[in-house]
Amino acid sequence: MEIIRIRALRGPNLWTRKTAMLALVQCMPQECDISHLPGFVAQLRQSFAAIGTPGSEAGGAATLAHVLQFAALVLQQEAGAKVDFSRTVATREPGLYQVLVEYGEEAVGRQALQQAENLIRATLAGQPFGAAAAIAALRELDEHERLGPSTGAIVQAAAARGIPCRRLTRGSLVQFGWGSRQRRIQAAEVDATSTVAESIAQDKQLTRKLLQAAGVPVPLGRPVASPEDAWVAAQEVGLPVVAKPQDGNQGKGVTVNIQSREELDRAYQAAARYGTVMVEKYLPGQDYRLLVVGDRLAAAARREPPQVIGDGQHSVRELVELVNLDPRRSDGHATSLTRIRLDDIALGQLQLQGLSPEAVPAEGQKVVLRHNANLSTGGSATDVTETVHPAVAASAIAAAQMVGLDICGVDVVCESVERPLEEQAGGVVEVNAAPGLRMHLAPSYGQPRPIGKYVVDMLFERGNDGRIPIVSVTGTNGKTTTSRLLAHMLIAHGLVTGMTNTDGIYINGKLIESGDCSGPRSARNVLFHPEVDAAVLEVARGGILREGLGFDQSQVAVVTNIGAGDHLGLNHIHTAEELAQVKGVTVRNVSPRGYAVLNAEDPLVAAMASTTPGQVIYFALDKHHPVLAAHRSQGRRSVYVEGDAIVASEGSWRDSIALAEIPVTQGGRVAFQVQNVMAAVAAAWGLGLPTETIRRGLASFSASADNAPGRFNTLQIRGATVVADYGHNPDAMRALVQVVEATPAGKRVLVISGAGDRRDEDIRAQTAILAPAFDEAILYQDACQRGRADGEVLALLRQGFEGADAATRRVRRIDEVHGEIAAIDQAIARLQPGDFCLVLIDQVELALEHLQQLARQH
Repeated sequence: MEIIRIRALRGPNLWTRKTAMLALVQCMPQECDISHLPGFVAQLRQSFAAIGTPGSEAGGAATLAHVLQFAALVLQQEAGAKVDFSRTVATREPGLYQVLVEYGEEAVGRQALQQAENLIRATLAGQPFGAAAAIAALRELDEHERLGPSTGAIVQAAAARGIPCRRLTRGSLVQFGWGSRQRRIQAAEVDATSTVAESIAQDKQLTRKLLQAAGVPVPLGRPVASPEDAWVAAQEVGLPVVAKPQDGNQGKGVTVNIQSREELDRAYQAAARYGTVMVEKYLPGQDYRLLVVGDRLAAAARREPPQVIGDGQHSVRELVELVNLDPRRSDGHATSLTRIRLDDIALGQLQLQGLSPEAVPAEGQKVVLRHNANLSTGGSATDVTETVHPAVAASAIAAAQMVGLDICGVDVVCESVERPLEEQAGGVVEVNAAPGLRMHLAPSYGQPRPIGKYVVDMLFERGNDGRIPIVSVTGTNGKTTTSRLLAHMLIAHGLVTGMTNTDGIYINGKLIESGDCSGPRSARNVLFHPEVDAAVLEVARGGILREGLGFDQSQVAVVTNIGAGDHLGLNHIHTAEELAQVKGVTVRNVSPRGYAVLNAEDPLVAAMASTTPGQVIYFALDKHHPVLAAHRSQGRRSVYVEGDAIVASEGSWRDSIALAEIPVTQGGRVAFQVQNVMAAVAAAWGLGLPTETIRRGLASFSASADNAPGRFNTLQIRGATVVADYGHNPDAMRALVQVVEATPAGKRVLVISGAGDRRDEDIRAQTAILAPAFDEAILYQDACQRGRADGEVLALLRQGFEGADAATRRVRRIDEVHGEIAAIDQAIARLQPGDFCLVLIDQVELALEHLQQLARQH
């Protein structure tokens, strides 16, 4: 067995809406039925019992590819990952399989596949496999890769509200929503939080001054420059005192309840490692963390310092080890509690209690290992939200607002939060930016609080899901023109519009990246853009198969056509029906409140109606087409041609626009452009654009080389009509022939090449279709060979002409030229006034620039 390739499907894809690893696996003939491998299943179950007996979903023989599938899934499940989808799909090539396994974290999914492969190889060799070690490694990697509890809770709350989320880094930076409606968080800090507020919170002395000015009770204290100055400050405020870094977090370097000069000297050294040291009055009582989100007190917890309880048998060190066995404790922040550490501060606290790590405390004796109660140093928390006095809550909110923090952890020391701080000499000792949320999400004791929901509700008001209108456009032909038309209408409506297509990425008509940008990466780039109000995304089959969609769902999905298909034979897609399944991914991922815009005259497209969770808008040239007619009879939205106008109808309502008012259709003469217009009109209708905006957008859109490069661009050169088009498959040729034959002309000249990554029969079919429509043809070879041998594509094109029906074949002269520009020049030199020339361009920008220059010269 060989894993040829592994890809991560990061969005909705051909097989599932979930994220999944896709492995292309080659099995030898004997590996295509594991029952033919003596002792393999028994050895497999002995090495990894949790896998059970792998089988085939289709009920056929289980292959090693199926074993890889189940092993990779079960290994993740045993490591604690919440995954349940896996599948193995046979290709047409013998022994070649596509194995899909869901993942939560991409790195974990990849490692699970590698471990599954190791399991198979060890089993085949009769060698042991360390399943426990493999699972432990996956669990450790998963903990390292996944979002921490604070960020994770916010992400889960956003997902519950249908707000799209995307992790921007391997850390805690996450984007919610798209385009101009997006918001971002970093852990428990939101994008609206200013660096000024964060700086204030980090400076504990400045924070103390500001809170004091706001009337919030705070302990006396000041920064100190040396151990001697620290002792002076302690004398000023009176013992006991607290020593801590002026700029610190997570309880690092904090020592509380200091009673002597010796203790203060040690505490000063511990705090000085983190910068300037502060000494302030120690407030007796309990340690509380009050969490403020926006203008509300979201939660409160009483924090206990790390401690162990003696049992008369185990040493302090052993008791710490026993406590750290709690599965809720880890070394980081991925779990609800942190492991207790026997560091210098803990040893100092033990010394104060007359103990050492090897001492055996009496049964019931409480041994405190730190005086500060931060969870990050091993403390625990008890939820007390319901008991907080309104005056205490008001002080916490005032502290957060004085500093300027949207999410704020306010540390309070007092006897009880059930009484005002002023009545008990309590006070606010710290204000924290980006506070940890886990003590509130999963307290050691008491009720968990839905902090993630509170944060999301602060970021997004009710009814706002952070989404901008998205239209996905796919099909065999017409995708780019339809995308450009729709983007043009959205811009006319006043929306900053992002668009991706095979020409590039555009923001409000401005090209920001050139090249084929019809894949998921380009879609994500548009959705990241902070100014984009709407997105029109051309979706090609390659991106879907390679990575999935670049978004979770769209408001409108347009499928222009499937026809005979294109690029068949690539990526294990061999038929038009299989291609329709790929293109249909967009339709299957429409919002339930959205629309699928489908070509009623294409059976494979029309059939997608049954798969969409949204509603359907059909379009067709023929208003009497059975699919469209049935849809119309039910009062549903339809777009069609009636006479010399495009009509939109729903129930008894209807509106129309004359084809003469739509320049791109050339008065309705270019049928495939009429289809593109209908698709764009239906999509605009699905988005809720006003009729007047649609009319204005269509009237101002032309098929010029600047506006829609390579899409039936018409020029006048030497008195002849020259059309440049990027058509490159049989269906495009048929559409072009319809227009050409309806265009009066003297001599008709064709300039054509062929993309080498098409099947032989598809390349031949193009010229066979074109043969009845042209008198002369110039075949050129240039940049589109794509792996073909020199002259191979030209030979196939010539075969297409020669194999065309002799009774209808019109071509009498066929020449071959090296270079696209040379071919264009030769064709133009032959033209006389009234002639017609179709140039099927390959290098769009270069060819159009040359043709425009020729038009200016003549």
